[in-house]
Amino acid sequence: MKKFSTLIFILVVASIVGGGIFLSTWDIPAPVAKVEKVIPDERFQR
Repeated sequence: MKKFSTLIFILVVASIVGGGIFLSTWDIPAPVAKVEKVIPDERFQR
């Protein structure tokens, strides 16, 4: 049972490390949607 627990622990640690490496090297594309919002003049002090 101790060998099984050790194997599960190693698999969990390897999954976390692998996921971290994947996320750090993943080239996520920047959003390309254009956002336009009208802000009324009353919100600004003069």
